Amino acid sequence: EVQLVESGGGLVHPGGSLRLSCVGSGFTFGDYAMMWLRQPPGGGLERVSVIGWNGRTAYYAESVQGRFTTSRDNAKNTLYLQMNNLRSEDTATYYCAKGITVFANKSGQSYDYWGQGTQVTVSS
Repeated sequence: EVQLVESGGGLVHPGGSLRLSCVGSGFTFGDYAMMWLRQPPGGGLERVSVIGWNGRTAYYAESVQGRFTTSRDNAKNTLYLQMNNLRSEDTATYYCAKGITVFANKSGQSYDYWGQGTQVTVSS
């Protein structure tokens, strides 16, 4: 059974930082691209980032480019999202998702499993 468990969310002031983690199980973690998605209150799902199987290629939404960095440790089956200089508009539930291919795709990425999400709230 595929499982993805996110952690690391919380309340942070504007300009602050958070690091999200996602541990995968039930599949060969290193064989798939992985994604971070987010859904703001009352909003739709947005792709935040995607990273290829070996961590060498990553793409970001324009809204987070230069502030967020995704990485992975395949030995630990873990995906990370380092979020710096957070803004109020980053407030959302963040989900990690398993891609269906090995490589990260800049223009779009299909996924088949996602976790329960972790809440990030940016507020003064």
